[in-house]
Amino acid sequence: MESPYEYHRPVMLDEVLADLDVKPNGIYLDGTAGGGGHSHAIASKLTDGGRLFAMDQDPDAIAQASKRLYGLPATLIHANFTTLGEVLRERNLQAEGILLDLGVSSHELDDASRGFSYHQDAPLDMRMSQSGRTAADLVNTLSAEELAHILFTYGEEKYARGIAAQIVAAREQKPIETTLELAELIKQGVPAKVRREKNPCKKTFQAIRIAVNDELNCLTIALEEAFASLKPGGRLVILTFHSLEDRIVKQTFAGWCTGCTCPPEFPVCVCGKKPKGELVHRKPIVASQEELELNSRSHSAKLRAIIKK
Repeated sequence: MESPYEYHRPVMLDEVLADLDVKPNGIYLDGTAGGGGHSHAIASKLTDGGRLFAMDQDPDAIAQASKRLYGLPATLIHANFTTLGEVLRERNLQAEGILLDLGVSSHELDDASRGFSYHQDAPLDMRMSQSGRTAADLVNTLSAEELAHILFTYGEEKYARGIAAQIVAAREQKPIETTLELAELIKQGVPAKVRREKNPCKKTFQAIRIAVNDELNCLTIALEEAFASLKPGGRLVILTFHSLEDRIVKQTFAGWCTGCTCPPEFPVCVCGKKPKGELVHRKPIVASQEELELNSRSHSAKLRAIIKK
């Protein structure tokens, strides 16, 4: 029998549900349905007229989630989570809770044909939506300066210039078409000592994936849309998997929780600014040791949640 988590094991499921505080009659939205793990757990609690809207830009994820959510009070929507506000507005709804589980899914990593993994050879793709420009388009057309900027900014790769130089030199001979071709060029672009210590491909593959899918810009848009789409008392719950995502979420939440910004020497507030939200927990929650043993992909996860005032 196929495991319900064969496609993608949901990270910190119990903690996510606790932060969402699911009400049986509430309206909820999962902006990253993936294999439907979180979505299934949320929808299963909606026993008194509640409804879940489960979104994903990946058609494979929508197909899988439709199986997991069959018979439950859930509506599936094939779209990027930047449009979540529109999904709710066109139905005249505000949400009790919204979940965004960021990053790449287990299925996208495990399916070699998707081109996300540097462990298996496949066309250099990396598109979550399976449409638009591919990773191959990016590495074969951008200048060395543009590539180095992407690798340093999105991958925090200190050998970005060396890797970019290898990519540009190699594509003058032939286009770079597969994941293992790119992986080999990355290895050539870092010092031998780094190659001996560990596989040096992770940061570059992450950076290119983020650029291909415009992930950080989409996250910034989605956060604003999500918070605006909550009812007062509603909760926005975010799972991040690397420092760039987490920094955006942390800073955005902090801004919403900030009240008066008058200089401290003012005797009374004149700005009139009130906090828009309240953190559910001051520090992010991380995976338990038990979960880390079950699901290695939870090791970098951070869970943050905010309540709209």
